[in-house]
Amino acid sequence: RSTLSSSSAASAVYKRQATECDHLRLMEETVPSAARTRLLPLWWLMGWLTGALPAIFGRHVVFATIEAVETFVDHHYRQQIDRLADQERYRSLRQLLLQCQADEVSHRDEAAGLAGPSRWILVRWWCAIVGAGSAAAVTVARRI
Repeated sequence: RSTLSSSSAASAVYKRQATECDHLRLMEETVPSAARTRLLPLWWLMGWLTGALPAIFGRHVVFATIEAVETFVDHHYRQQIDRLADQERYRSLRQLLLQCQADEVSHRDEAAGLAGPSRWILVRWWCAIVGAGSAAAVTVARRI
C-alpha cells in the first residue's frame, strides 16, 4: 500500500500532465504533419479510454496502468534512441528523446509507487493488454 496521500497523488498527476503536454508540443514541433499517422484521432480516443476505464476501479489501478504505459514508452524511446546512436546529424533529436525518456521513466517509477506492490490478477492482465495494445498501435501507426 502506498504511503503517499491523495493530495500527493493529485499533485503527481498534475505535474505529469504538464510534462506530457510539453512532450506533445515538442513532438509536434519536431515531426512534420505529413509524417504523422492519420490515426491520431483514434489514438486520442484510445488514450482517453486507457485512462478512464481503470478509473472505475480506483487510483491504484490507474497508477498501475500508467506504469504499464510508461514502461512501454520507455522501451519505445530506447529503440528510437538506439537507432539514432551512430547518426551525428540527429544528435539534437537523440538528446530530445533522451530527455523525454528520462521524464517517462520518472513517471513510471512514481506511478509504480502510487500503485502499490500488490496487484490483482485482473490488474496484471489489464496492464499486459495495455502494453500489447501500445505496441500494436505503434506498429499500425508506422503503416498508416
